Amino acid sequence: MKLEKEINFKQGLSYKEVTTRKEKGLSNNPPKKVTKTNGQIVYDNVCTLFNFLNFAIGVALLSVGAISNMFYLLIILTNIVIGIYQEIHAKNLVEKLTLISADKAGVVREGNIDKVNLEDIVMDDILYLEMGDQIPADAIVVNESVEVNESLLTGESDTIVKEIGDELFSGSFIVGGRAQAQVIRVGDDAFANKIVSEVKEYKKNHSELIQAIRTVSKFTSFIIIPLGLILFYQAFVVRENTMFISIVASAAALLGMLPKGLVLLIGIGSATGVINLSKRNVLVQDMHCMEIFAHVDMLCLDKTGTITEGNMRVVKAEGFHGKNMDNIMANYIENTQDNNATFQAMHEYFFQRKESEFEAGQKIPFSSERKWGSIDFKNLGVVKVGAPEKMCDPKDIPVEIKQAQEEGYRVLMVSLDDTPLGLICLDDPIRENAKATFDFFKREGVEVKVISGDHPLTVANVARRAGLEGWEAYVDLSQVENEADVRKLAHTKKVFGRVSPEQKQCLVNELQQMGHTVAMSGDGVNDVLALKEANCSIAMANGNAAAKQVSQLVLLDNDFSNLTKVLSEGRRIINNVTKVSGIFFIKTIYSLLLSLVCIVLNVPFPFIPIQITLIDLAIEGFPSFFISFEENNQQVTGTYLRTSLLQALPNAILIILNIVIVMCVKDVYHFSDSQANAIMYLLVGAISILGVLKACLPFNKLRLFLFWFVAIGFYVAVLLFHSLLKVPPFNHDMIILTLSLAVGSGILYGLYQWIQYKKNHD
Repeated sequence: MKLEKEINFKQGLSYKEVTTRKEKGLSNNPPKKVTKTNGQIVYDNVCTLFNFLNFAIGVALLSVGAISNMFYLLIILTNIVIGIYQEIHAKNLVEKLTLISADKAGVVREGNIDKVNLEDIVMDDILYLEMGDQIPADAIVVNESVEVNESLLTGESDTIVKEIGDELFSGSFIVGGRAQAQVIRVGDDAFANKIVSEVKEYKKNHSELIQAIRTVSKFTSFIIIPLGLILFYQAFVVRENTMFISIVASAAALLGMLPKGLVLLIGIGSATGVINLSKRNVLVQDMHCMEIFAHVDMLCLDKTGTITEGNMRVVKAEGFHGKNMDNIMANYIENTQDNNATFQAMHEYFFQRKESEFEAGQKIPFSSERKWGSIDFKNLGVVKVGAPEKMCDPKDIPVEIKQAQEEGYRVLMVSLDDTPLGLICLDDPIRENAKATFDFFKREGVEVKVISGDHPLTVANVARRAGLEGWEAYVDLSQVENEADVRKLAHTKKVFGRVSPEQKQCLVNELQQMGHTVAMSGDGVNDVLALKEANCSIAMANGNAAAKQVSQLVLLDNDFSNLTKVLSEGRRIINNVTKVSGIFFIKTIYSLLLSLVCIVLNVPFPFIPIQITLIDLAIEGFPSFFISFEENNQQVTGTYLRTSLLQALPNAILIILNIVIVMCVKDVYHFSDSQANAIMYLLVGAISILGVLKACLPFNKLRLFLFWFVAIGFYVAVLLFHSLLKVPPFNHDMIILTLSLAVGSGILYGLYQWIQYKKNHD
């Protein structure tokens, strides 16, 4: 790459030139914050349509002193606190994200080498880079050469030699040599900061359960305000009731339409999942991600540290023709200055096998360009270690090496004076339970793809040994430049090697465009764009901090088999919430229909808020709370909202039918308004309990207990708190009518459920 303006690398910029560039905004400032402030998060969680409607009703009740009817606001406040905590927690993780861990960097200014803060680096500065330094800004080498490890950015484990004119990317590390490089991009334009900026963009996760509640709230909002105004007008103006009676009756009708307890139940169910997974060494950073993972049908895995243990080791080292090369390699490892993961593994294997000492002479360090290194030992010869295809003609590679390569090992050849001496097989072991995990996801309808920055053949062999079907469908994406071609390959290939960060993101996006719900696991900075793009993101505990900060899940023991537990928890949340949601939506539907009936007939809404609250707690909340904890690993089917509303509809219609009957026979039995309302209330309880019965089937010990506790407990509570609930004593006629209608409703409900059962099983 050609520099626009060449700066003398020995002198660097003058201090005046540095000041001028800073004034022009050409400093290496960190990316601007793009996340919401804490105040915005609080505002967004408090100022919702759902909360506005509930608080407006609360203000109306407070204005007439109906304090006992305001207990429902505790549920609303709990929902708000949970939402604010989760979002601020996620925001704080993202704001800590940075790919540059160094505090200071060396720059040449006026012939001196100064150590400056990263934000004080300016455009055209001459960086002074040595082994161990992290590159703070994008630059071009202008003097000498260095070996660079870009695995943090690209996923490619081999180091790269950078000569004069080559570009250095911010975030990578110098692992050998020394050089001067001229800065060409700073601040938001730098490679590392571009990744950070894109990852930090706020992305609200989709929760089907929460979205369903918002849909219901949005729908009711169109009718709840006009209905409330009409009910109040009829009560206060037409029927000339007191302000207290008019507001309390109207509030009860409106409160019944809002599924307050269901929002809290979803939060509690998700919080329980967080606790359960923490016991499995899974850190949940976004509690709705478990629900999302339950819908995942495409799982994209990185290779290193996910399928493999991320721990390179020597599995075999043997000399050709029975020669022992342990002592030679022990001397080589002791004298080499190479210190990457491969040589660390060889050091661990050979360092105790030294029998005698050789005197080392000239040394040539290993480089990714040569792919070999050597040491000239006096009284022994030149020992060379490296890639077989770089050390001899491919046709002369020993058959033992070819066999080892076909088995998927990383193979190094050892030679003495250019004569093959032996081979060293290195391996990043496959996780013990990898095959069982792949088999599990296959049974559950989840397709797995492997996306890695490593060599495609290496990745494919890892996938093969791990038991992934279709491993032979691999591709080298470093040979694919067109984004459209990358997207096409997402449809047919299972294993992707040499994938850039942008390509990983592109693959995930294309899979989503195909209709898949995608989960992505990764452990490096090269994964963060794809992690952010995915529906559900997973990081390994031994991975880079950036990957962990942007991920919704962190596997603390680096065991990706624990994703099976995440799937189970997600299914538990969705299936159990769906199972009990019908109970909650009964009240939503009948409150809406009953309000319309009351308006048409110009009669008061028969219930008060405190009565609705008792149903919220005793019939809806209590059994649902315990059922939500039960294991439920069935595959998620159907649409949550549609399923829940259809479950609730028969009960709601039965309630309206019974209320209309009581309205019609009220004068025949000479019931007062309060007596008729009491009968209606007990019937609402009875038919709602039928919804509990359906949610508890098939019975186990817990569900049997819950059903009878609710069935008996509700009526005991009415008896004990009848004065607070405004329920008058029952006479003989009231008891007979209530029991008759309750039994009749039970028979009709049972008949309907039997017909539905036969229909679904024929």
